[in-house]
Amino acid sequence: MNIFIREAVADDIGTIHAFILALADYERLAHEVKGDRATLERHLFGPRPMAEVLIAEHEDKAIGFALFFHNFSTFEARPGIYLEDLFVLPEARGVGAGKALLARLARLTIERDCARLEWSVLDWNEPAIAVYRAIGAKPMDDWTIQRLDGDALAALAQSA
Repeated sequence: MNIFIREAVADDIGTIHAFILALADYERLAHEVKGDRATLERHLFGPRPMAEVLIAEHEDKAIGFALFFHNFSTFEARPGIYLEDLFVLPEARGVGAGKALLARLARLTIERDCARLEWSVLDWNEPAIAVYRAIGAKPMDDWTIQRLDGDALAALAQSA
């Protein structure tokens, strides 16, 4: 299958939002989606974009996406790329779109002189984990993701 990877543009916002909703459904997290198209568009394509998106296409149809942003490694003293979301439509899985998106991200990581490409995966998502192992990704077993949001985030902010 011939997969074409391109950078998303503002006109893709509906497609990106639909992919996010489909991903949330797949991950059994649809109840956690709070973002709407307008907020997403402001943060992806507004005056200060906070993330970037790649779109995977086959025969001029969007079949997947990758949303990513830069982070920074103090130990490396270099930026990195963090892949927030990678999703391929169920009917298009197994044809290489996910790997093509990851390969493009790897190339961007190198072109931008970044030290690494990182992401998280749900521990039950065996098909994705198998793909990641096949391309050489390693789990960071000594690290646990921490999150501060909602009331706890507001309380800490008020304590400053």
